[in-house]
Amino acid sequence: MNNLKSHFEIHSRFRNGIFLLSIVLLVAVLGYCFYPKSIQSKQNFVELSEFQHQIDSLKELASQEKNRYRLKPFNPNFISDHKGYQLGLSAKEMDRLQEYRSQDKWINSISDFKRVSKVSDSLLEVISPLFKFPQWKKNSAYLKKKYPVKSYTQKEDLNTVTVEQIQEKVNVPEFIAERIVKYRNKLGGFVSDVQLKDVSGLYDNQRKKMLSIFTVKTPKKIQKVNINKASVDDLIAVPYFTFEMALEIKDFVKQKGSISSFNELGKIEGFSLEKIDRIALYLTLN
Repeated sequence: MNNLKSHFEIHSRFRNGIFLLSIVLLVAVLGYCFYPKSIQSKQNFVELSEFQHQIDSLKELASQEKNRYRLKPFNPNFISDHKGYQLGLSAKEMDRLQEYRSQDKWINSISDFKRVSKVSDSLLEVISPLFKFPQWKKNSAYLKKKYPVKSYTQKEDLNTVTVEQIQEKVNVPEFIAERIVKYRNKLGGFVSDVQLKDVSGLYDNQRKKMLSIFTVKTPKKIQKVNINKASVDDLIAVPYFTFEMALEIKDFVKQKGSISSFNELGKIEGFSLEKIDRIALYLTLN
């Protein structure tokens, strides 16, 4: 019996050590359970507060930007390049609209807009509520605005008119007026009124109105090029010809011997007669 008891006897120093170790372990466990959590919770709260503040700031900025660029109702017959960009129209969709309008045709409904531009249904659904079509008179077609046609003497010179004057008197957007002046400067001056056809984005009715007020009074002085005798360098001097086209024309004339009509140039692959009336301003046949 004494031997059995001796196996379970612990010296007083060991008992004190075990007791002290137990206290240390208990304190460590309690500290691990409560102290880190309180610090972590506090840190998480601070981080969440900062994150929420950032979200609120971004929402506020988004709201301001939305209000800034909010689109107002507009007539789809007069969509500028900038407006088309804002609406999300592609370049091809804008080209289709401008080509349609250049023929003096009008978009009178959402279905017309869809048919002409071939815009996607998803985009049409977003922008169509903003369409504001003109009020047509009952039982009558849309009446074009008639412009007073001035005499040659009364008209102002198209080669000296400024961007501001074009805007004021023709009522075209600023970027269109700038295009007209920029293209005129590129040519070194208009030779004829017909060259206004080359200004991108200028509708036919706008061009007609402009020519009722302005005309070329001081045409650029040019030396016409004899197309039957011209060198490649001579042909390149014509604003409408690229180097490659000049080579094609030179070869074509050489094969034919000579040409008697500018329309014969239409037989050259890649040559379009669409601008032949403007091209002919710079050329002669003999």
